[in-house]
Amino acid sequence: MKTAMHLGTIVPSMSRRALAALMALAVAWILAVASLPARAQAATLPDFADLAEQVGPSVVNIRTTERARMAGPQMDEEMQEFFRRFFGVPLPGTPAPRGGQRQGQPEEVPRGVGSGFVISSDGYVMTNAHVVEGADEVYVTLTDKREFKARIIGSDRRTDVAVVKIDATGLPAVRIGDVNRLRVGEWVMAIGSPFGLENTVTAGIVSAKARDTGDYLPFIQTDVAINPGNSGGPLINLRGEVVGINSQIYSRSGGFMGISFAIPIDEAMRVADQLRTTGRVIRGRIGVQIDQITKDVAESIGLGKPMGALVRSVEPNGPAAKAGIEAGDIITRFDGRVIDKAGELPRIVGNTKPGAKVTVQVFRRGSYRDLNVVVGEFEPDPPRRVASNEPRSTPGSGVASSVGLTVANLTEAQKSALGVKGGVRVESVDGPAARAGLREGDIILAIANTEIADVRQFEAVLAKLDKGRPFNVFFRRGEWAHYTMIRPSR
Repeated sequence: MKTAMHLGTIVPSMSRRALAALMALAVAWILAVASLPARAQAATLPDFADLAEQVGPSVVNIRTTERARMAGPQMDEEMQEFFRRFFGVPLPGTPAPRGGQRQGQPEEVPRGVGSGFVISSDGYVMTNAHVVEGADEVYVTLTDKREFKARIIGSDRRTDVAVVKIDATGLPAVRIGDVNRLRVGEWVMAIGSPFGLENTVTAGIVSAKARDTGDYLPFIQTDVAINPGNSGGPLINLRGEVVGINSQIYSRSGGFMGISFAIPIDEAMRVADQLRTTGRVIRGRIGVQIDQITKDVAESIGLGKPMGALVRSVEPNGPAAKAGIEAGDIITRFDGRVIDKAGELPRIVGNTKPGAKVTVQVFRRGSYRDLNVVVGEFEPDPPRRVASNEPRSTPGSGVASSVGLTVANLTEAQKSALGVKGGVRVESVDGPAARAGLREGDIILAIANTEIADVRQFEAVLAKLDKGRPFNVFFRRGEWAHYTMIRPSR
């Protein structure tokens, strides 16, 4: 026999009033449970209103101008009057003179806009170097609408940090945060002037730290909306402290696409302190050009894992050259600090005081060596290096047909010009060698971790290799040193 499972059969003795009360309680309980996630989420979301109110007065708008020489009119007065009457604008390229401005005289015209923030109450403002670079005049506007003409104290293009000064006192300075405490996933806020819209607040989270984009500094990556005009504005944590300077965006359209980068504030303040003291940044240098090392090459030369900085070229008579560092070396430690990625080396060397004597560990031909380097000083505007002409030699008879190479001995004059003790010149290339990227004119210095003195040794080393296994080749192309892997055809 089937039993009806409606509520009346379960509680036949319950009154209608009690039943209604029970149902009301059940509905209320269900609604309360359903609303718990939303309420819990609302409780964890930050309120940026207090932060914006607290930090906002320290953020400034920066506009720059340049003096341009205005061209004279290209059309007669009737045509200019036609443009003014029917289009409401002067003839393009020939703005009407203002205040008796004579044609052909320099006139101040807008150049760009950006953001900045007050770092001391006596008028020092930090921004990006690219915001003020090339400007004839810099104007700083505070949130109370006061505008000041600023002077550039110093600008450093390598870190994209600049400091300007306005004649004002009692300004609200920002509080500087600790970048080491910043965590991926943490909420952050930006204030700036995107597209010239002053005091615009955007927020997001830290997407990554120490992001290496090929620049001099490791960046903080966020998803905070950053657009043109935000450059130089502060990145702020939930404690109201500045942890970075908004500097770059990743974009294919010119607008924000969800990835933005900020300069860590500790690095920026280190630069700012030097700019305020001396007007420029003093950096160490050792005179090498470096690159990353691939996994295949690292394994083939016995390094194990891809780490360190591959030295592609060494500046003649530079600090590294005097210490015995050679092209093809892999710098694995500098002054006791492990170099995990190539991008770490310039930052560590740059922060080393010029004149300091440090120990550099290099990996060369399967073994580690310690060399002593006296760090030099980075010139503010390094001279442009001119590549020497690639030497040519008479083709020899050495042919390594199995890998597609024909090579020739180097003359003593060529060795001297290249600064090498041995090696062979590639005369023609085909097959596996061509696929590995070798070209005519390349100078092969080593094969499978064995230095090559001449054609005879080149062919002897090749003959001993397993014909079916890949091997590494270390070679010079112009002033640059490279590694590649040749994979013989089977």
